[in-house]
Amino acid sequence: MSFFCNFQSDRCPGQINGNPLNGLCEKVCVQAKKVFDACMQQSQLNGIVLDITNLTPANPTYPLTFVSAKSLDSEGVISNLIVDPLPERPNSARVKADVTIPVSVAYVDANGVEGAATSSITVTKDVILNIPSASIMPYQVEAIVSLVSTQGTYTGENQFTIDACVSIILKIVMEVELLIPSYGYAAIPPCQEYTQEVCAGFFELPIYPE
Repeated sequence: MSFFCNFQSDRCPGQINGNPLNGLCEKVCVQAKKVFDACMQQSQLNGIVLDITNLTPANPTYPLTFVSAKSLDSEGVISNLIVDPLPERPNSARVKADVTIPVSVAYVDANGVEGAATSSITVTKDVILNIPSASIMPYQVEAIVSLVSTQGTYTGENQFTIDACVSIILKIVMEVELLIPSYGYAAIPPCQEYTQEVCAGFFELPIYPE
């Protein structure tokens, strides 16, 4: 079982049935990352140059044939950050930053051997976001990233040129202590072994065909 699989309890996540105040028992202080604002930009980027490193296996037979590329991590690396408050828009600022996306590249060498390598791309973002008012605790700018590519060519010297679909979410966040209503601790159900479901049909087969 799990929270959402054949487990009946009024102390588990899910949709609220009946009076939402029923079961509230305390106000809880939790440490969390509060998102003050966020925005997403999705775009197709053409002609991205990837300089690959960490080739596995080493010493492939050239030339290489591009297979695919995808982001290695969902968290982008932010650099050259500039936050410029906008006087005409209270609590708003121009947020400009370079977002670096780590990338994994799959390829096939001239002998048909599959290989993998790493690279990265950097995308400049210039957007408007709401920022919290001045406080002791500082806010941070974070980036959630995703890159997918199935089109690319090998241009020599461990370099690919690709077209990619890129999504970047910029967020203004801060570590805070929030006071929230609570229903108490969750009731944790026992796990349902997946192997039992896989083998159930197999174990029901006869030893020999009829």
